[in-house]
Amino acid sequence: MRNNKVVMLALVIVMLVVAACQSAPTTAPTAPSNTAVPTIAIEPTKATPVDTTNPGCLGSAAQAVVDLNCREITIAVENAYLPFNYIEITTGQPGGWDYDTWTQICTLLHCAPVFKETGWDGLIQSVADGLYDVGADGLTIMEDRQKVVDFSDGYLQINQRLLVRAGETRFDSLEALAKDPKFTVGTQSGTSNYETAIKYVPADRVKAFEQMPFAIQALLSKDVDGVVIDEVAGLGYQGQDQDKLAFAGPSMSSDQLAFIFPKGSDLIEPVNKAIAALQASGVLNEINLKFFGPDFKVTGEDIK
Repeated sequence: MRNNKVVMLALVIVMLVVAACQSAPTTAPTAPSNTAVPTIAIEPTKATPVDTTNPGCLGSAAQAVVDLNCREITIAVENAYLPFNYIEITTGQPGGWDYDTWTQICTLLHCAPVFKETGWDGLIQSVADGLYDVGADGLTIMEDRQKVVDFSDGYLQINQRLLVRAGETRFDSLEALAKDPKFTVGTQSGTSNYETAIKYVPADRVKAFEQMPFAIQALLSKDVDGVVIDEVAGLGYQGQDQDKLAFAGPSMSSDQLAFIFPKGSDLIEPVNKAIAALQASGVLNEINLKFFGPDFKVTGEDIK
């Protein structure tokens, strides 16, 4: 996503089966294999419970991949991007892939994650300005972003897809939607999803929303005819609503997601080592299954 937003060869991300009208079974995104795996004893081998409110210093110096000595790491998240980060209405508590993954990263780096809610429109620049140590939020590695921030190694390979209402028969791909001037598409402003949308559809037929949940709601209320979205995020919005949402057509691009840092950050190398360790131990695979798999039940109606 968020585009304007190792794994060892034997490790394969689990196949996700998503029942949706007019959409083929979908495979889970795979983690890129571009980082050497540390030859160390890796702990934990299973994802541990997450305290998303104030976990404090995690792990220990003795078992750290790199010992950050309980350093606080401020992590910018939008808290409005399923399944990466969100606030549940019923509990008021945050959760999502970013929270679980950074809890595991800090367990391996002996640090304290501090999550900071940040609007999407200013998230990248805030990290570039050093207001936060890290930017999460499912950010795509892009050349223009590399001019202002540094990226970690990629942690997930994702595809951009067209999300439609289940049972859609008027078109079967973004190309087909683009051919009929009466159809419109929605997506989030300032993202690679938006850049992809305007490559296929005239800009005056692309409705840009401040947050992705607004685009999804517009789709469900028939204010737009489709939404360009990262496949993993689309799976998150499907959740229990497989009877309401479906993917149409093939992938329109394949991108790597990564964390962002202020230029020259000393955290990049330690975080890369932690990502590699989580991939090698299977913990990242476990987190991916939790949030991108068929058992993930949080929907747009459940979050603020």
